[in-house]
Amino acid sequence: MAPVSEVLSSKGLALKKRRRKMTRAEKREARWGLFFLTPWIIGFLAFYFLPMIASFVFSLYEFNPAVPDQARFIGFDNWQRALMVDKEVRLSFIRTLHFAAISLPIGLSFALFIAILMNSKHVLGKNVYRTLFYMPTMIPLVATVLIWNGVLNEQTGWINIFIERLTGIQATGTQGIRWLANPQLVYYAYTMFGLWAVGNAMIIFLAGLQGVPTELYEAAEIDGAGWLRKLRNITLPLITPVIFYQLVLGVIGSLQYFLAPFVLNQGTGFPEGKTRFYMVYFYKQSFSFFNMGYGATLAWLMFIFALLLTVVLFGTAKYWVYYASEER
Repeated sequence: MAPVSEVLSSKGLALKKRRRKMTRAEKREARWGLFFLTPWIIGFLAFYFLPMIASFVFSLYEFNPAVPDQARFIGFDNWQRALMVDKEVRLSFIRTLHFAAISLPIGLSFALFIAILMNSKHVLGKNVYRTLFYMPTMIPLVATVLIWNGVLNEQTGWINIFIERLTGIQATGTQGIRWLANPQLVYYAYTMFGLWAVGNAMIIFLAGLQGVPTELYEAAEIDGAGWLRKLRNITLPLITPVIFYQLVLGVIGSLQYFLAPFVLNQGTGFPEGKTRFYMVYFYKQSFSFFNMGYGATLAWLMFIFALLLTVVLFGTAKYWVYYASEER
């Protein structure tokens, strides 16, 4: 065994090597790197960090932008009201989670299904289909909502017409299926809005599928594995990082769901309050009632919940997300 003095001296030399001064070229490279990062840092401070600090300060005030000189410091009263008093906060939050529990699995499954079809070697004209599936994502969201409002019309919507002609069940007219007016169906109708824009998720899933080594499929075919077994044992495990990425984005997007209910019913919650989601309630408080202090509190509560949920998702990822570079 080497003497302690030799060990210490060798560690000291290694430490000195690690702490060597940067060369002139390295300093110049570091300065250029900082120079190119500066616009992003300034943008982050100006458009993200400082507004977040300002919104937290607003949450401590009773503040109406119409009469800014009457702003009054009330401490954490807005927080207490949101957490303890205002029942609509809890109800709108439950509605949001309920909608997310329906729309997110359907949306991710549909996008993955389309991506698998587009990755199949048995599908002819795949590039054409990929383009067709992606094109609706380029339509403005407001226009998309209005289009689907017509498609799902209980009297003249083509979905009801198709159902009626296919099954013989009366689905149009005054007794038609009221997709957007039935409390039991409205969440599924809003989910259809999301399926219209499945192209983004499909492209990302498709990129993940094309990254799966073909040798694994060839070896599985030699062993006599069918398509379902290959899907379960090869495809899905190897694209779990992509599934996880889509899941995180989908959860955050579902919590922020706002546009469709606001465009269709101006945040009234029709039908029966089912579409008064959390972000709709936040908008009404902030920009209809001009209660900016309380609105800032609602925004911070959603931010904290989304952050905690994201941390939980990342914490559980190690149990089901597979990375080829990791040893299990």
